Amino acid sequence: MRGGEKMLEALLEIFPDAAIYTHVYNPKAVSSLINNHRINTSFINRMPFAKRFYRFYLPLMPAALKKFSLQNYDLVISSEAGPAKGVICKPQAFHICYCHTPMRYIWDMYDEYYKSANFVTRFFMKIFAPSLRKWDVTSADLVDRIITNSEFVAKRIRRIYNREAEVVYGPADINRFLNNKRNPSGFYLLFGQITAYKRADIAIEACIKLKRKLVVAGAGMKKKEKRKYEKSGFISFTGSVSDDEAASLFSQAKALLYPGIEDLGLIPIEAQSAGCPVIAYRGGGALETVKENLTGLFFDEQTAGSLAESILKFEQNTYNFNSRQLFTDHVQKFSKTAFIKRIQQVVEKKERL
Repeated sequence: MRGGEKMLEALLEIFPDAAIYTHVYNPKAVSSLINNHRINTSFINRMPFAKRFYRFYLPLMPAALKKFSLQNYDLVISSEAGPAKGVICKPQAFHICYCHTPMRYIWDMYDEYYKSANFVTRFFMKIFAPSLRKWDVTSADLVDRIITNSEFVAKRIRRIYNREAEVVYGPADINRFLNNKRNPSGFYLLFGQITAYKRADIAIEACIKLKRKLVVAGAGMKKKEKRKYEKSGFISFTGSVSDDEAASLFSQAKALLYPGIEDLGLIPIEAQSAGCPVIAYRGGGALETVKENLTGLFFDEQTAGSLAESILKFEQNTYNFNSRQLFTDHVQKFSKTAFIKRIQQVVEKKERL
């Protein structure tokens, strides 16, 4: 239940009778709202270990999509950061693709994925990547309208697909945090699944350098690294947290540290909904979600030193970030309400973009 699934839930609120088509379905991994809909899976769902290793079936996905029978639908909305828009619709249908990003592993992050892959995966990447790129561009041209989550991704879509994409922010569930009382304690917060590109190391090293407490909330950190950082006395790890625990952390944290580059990133929006300032790297979707000197600060280099400088600057000017109303007003455009309203407008107009 990450950003893509949260967006699916919002779409299901707009279209409560919609059917869902997907390659792989694990009812234990999704919400009751999704489970209560009619869910159709492709033949990949029946492949060995598909629920866990579905990414390895990527070369088969274009063929699997063609097997879906969508001839009874006048409206099709595909949601993808991998292949989904390649479904075959009837000629009269209106097909909207919500593209979270063109497939990173065959486009702009191909080299990074290739370097980190094992020998077998590299072998198949070399074979299938060229044909997947060709198919991806061709299928993008068949879509009536492309929507995406940020100007940052819209530029990528323009470069790869030569298509214009409308930006529809959200849907962030800001109402869960808007009424939280701010009670800043003595720690900074790093929140989210710990993966390499999120650059948790930068935040951790900056806080150790400054002797500041940092709470790391989210799974993914290796036990060996945890033990190493915990020895400093300044870093603590919570593992995965519930929604209520997240709200409490946002309320108590001095600021959220956000050192990675995300396409948009819902976590800074949720933090700001709770009145928690954000100290983010100046890049990616953060440039759209954080208002500099009003709801947060930026640092200019992805280094612990650059982040440390911004933390010190923040501590000298914390009084600038006390307007709860400013935070509340800022996050409204990322709300689920704003998302639903704009999607409904796009569907009603049925204009190709």
